[in-house]
Amino acid sequence: MIIMKRNYQKELDKTLDEIRGDNALPGLLLHSCCAPCSSYVLEYLTDYFSVTVFYYNPNITDGEEYRRRAAEQKRLIESLPVSHPVSFLEGRYEPERFLQMARGLEAVPEGGERCRRCFALRLSETAKTAEAGEFDYFTTTLTISPLKNAAILNEIGEQAAQGCRHTAFLNSDFKKRNGYKRSVELSQIYGLYRQDYCGCIYSRQERERQRKKFVQHQ
Repeated sequence: MIIMKRNYQKELDKTLDEIRGDNALPGLLLHSCCAPCSSYVLEYLTDYFSVTVFYYNPNITDGEEYRRRAAEQKRLIESLPVSHPVSFLEGRYEPERFLQMARGLEAVPEGGERCRRCFALRLSETAKTAEAGEFDYFTTTLTISPLKNAAILNEIGEQAAQGCRHTAFLNSDFKKRNGYKRSVELSQIYGLYRQDYCGCIYSRQERERQRKKFVQHQ
């Protein structure tokens, strides 16, 4: 049996084509991992949606780092010219919830089961918040990263939406059509802080090991 690989950009195109035919602007709760990743997504989707950025990232285990990234997100929203105004909603900062979820998976390499559970944690909270606010859709900026698997993220998003009555998950692969490249350009234009690790203590430790290994081989 041949399983066809889904093209999430084409699925998004189809949804956007349907939205173009409506007079009302649908509401979208956009989970954002950081300002740089959200830059292109906001530039792109505000033509079609009334967007509220949902900043829920308990994986950022260092409080100072969390506050810096949240401040950059707010600054970008205030600075970026968009088709329709963007709102900001900050979720609870609860790193202890992430650490409890990651227990027993501390040594798992980046991209493994710990990351998958982290995505599920953040997207389930986004779905719950979107449903409570009666948003038409929710999605995440995470698919813009070349290091993250869009198929896994979309699968998790669809699962999170199964308990929703008012809200649907918006499939995406924002790295397509030079989305990631554009996010880098916008980060430079607005002088955004671009972190070099996802946020959790485990990814930071792995990045530090990679740096040391690189230096040793110079």
